[in-house]
Amino acid sequence: MTTGLIVRAGVGELSALTTRALLVVCLMVLVACSVDARAPASKTVPRAIPGPSATPMRSPDTYRVRFETNKGPFAIEVARALAPLGADRFYELVTIGYYEGNRFFRMVPGFVVQFGIHGDPAVNAKWAQSAMPDEPMRQSNTRGTVAFTTADANSRTVQLYVNMADNAAKLDRQRVFAPIGVVVEGMDVLARLNFEYGEDPVQSRIMSRGSRYLDRWFPALDSIVSATVVAPLSARAP
Repeated sequence: MTTGLIVRAGVGELSALTTRALLVVCLMVLVACSVDARAPASKTVPRAIPGPSATPMRSPDTYRVRFETNKGPFAIEVARALAPLGADRFYELVTIGYYEGNRFFRMVPGFVVQFGIHGDPAVNAKWAQSAMPDEPMRQSNTRGTVAFTTADANSRTVQLYVNMADNAAKLDRQRVFAPIGVVVEGMDVLARLNFEYGEDPVQSRIMSRGSRYLDRWFPALDSIVSATVVAPLSARAP
């Protein structure tokens, strides 16, 4: 009898130990899984955007900028002879990565698509006082042409618009909207961007609050993923 009791007790103890061991293993697996689930995804450190250079970059006589957007790519071919100051400024902004992450915030069907206010208010502050002198118009504001926006004389800074129609009659007579180039690829992509908010986003609020303002009130705006200077077709090897 005594032996039987001892044997039964030993089996009970072994079973309890085994159960505890299994519980410990299960807990370890659950903890490991939960740690993995909670582990933050690797994030790319945002590129630091400098302010205007003391000596502005000089752009090539002709260059092309390829934009990748969340709706697809488009490309702008720039001719420096059209507006040298504007061409140089655009080249500098693209080179430093200024336009990456920018939203298309002014969308007027049959008129323009506008972009160029940065999502970081600190970056906007750096460029706010960088106005360029006006330049003579050497190209009409026809469909697909690209120019810097201006609110007054000699006020061009970082914002650009693409003419989605022939706007010569509306814009040329003002003599301040000097195109720097033309969209040579992807006008269909620009036409597919989200136009639902029209001109509702307030530019001064984008300047001061950046992406936080747009994320809250205009979450469906399309954006630029990247902008890169590439060789124009005329400069490429056959």
